Amino acid sequence: MLNFSSLLVGFVLSFRARYLWLASFSLLVLAVAVFLASMFSGRQPATVALDIGLSVMRLLIPLIIVLMIQELVSREFDRRYFLNSLTYPRSRHQLLLSRFLTVVVLTNGLLFLMALLLALLVRLIGQDYAQATPVALDYHYLLTISFMAVDLLILTALACFLAVVSSTPSFVLIGTFGFMLVARSFSAIVELLNRDASLVGNAESYRAGVGVLGYLLPDLGALDVRMVALYGTLDFIPADWFWLLLSSFAYIAGLLALAVWALQRKRFA
Repeated sequence: MLNFSSLLVGFVLSFRARYLWLASFSLLVLAVAVFLASMFSGRQPATVALDIGLSVMRLLIPLIIVLMIQELVSREFDRRYFLNSLTYPRSRHQLLLSRFLTVVVLTNGLLFLMALLLALLVRLIGQDYAQATPVALDYHYLLTISFMAVDLLILTALACFLAVVSSTPSFVLIGTFGFMLVARSFSAIVELLNRDASLVGNAESYRAGVGVLGYLLPDLGALDVRMVALYGTLDFIPADWFWLLLSSFAYIAGLLALAVWALQRKRFA
């Protein structure tokens, strides 16, 4: 079982790693990007601002996840903090899961703050112009943020696993962002090839090769349901949303189980 002291140590290490500075910088970047994006659309400024804001959140928060995992897990082994952490009556899986939960709490808190700031900015931008299709900042927006939270939870579990099995902290960054890029794009590539097979040569074999990724990776692209908030309709939610969420949580559980298994077998020099 997790205990409060393990979580407290994780929060202290996060704040020492300048989490507050990173969160403040992310909020500033979000505000600047949203205001600049709204200036490039004279007819739908609120829609463009919301779209760009969600994209910024989906890029910055994974970066903070990686930085926090590097500090709380990877450097635990590099700096030999485990010599102190594991001397207490605390098992290895408690140490790993407490650090995972710490990052989840911090990133979800940042997600909430960024979502709140984005909603306020979009509402402020939309006051000057009445769009034909206004954005939906009600439960449609909450649904969009909830699906994004699942996306971030998968990336956090993956980063934890990579931090345990990798020998250098930099591999956590490379592996997590590489995974994110592929998992967020492969379904869109398959759909594009289904619509127009002339885009590449030998499209059938290319599509089959990319489609194999659907059996190995979670479809993070399907978790991006921003169209629900942009146009205020639930028609853009995937028809298999229940199985999508179920498979996502199963993937999270599998990654955490692999991370715990790898940590239990890890030999410290």
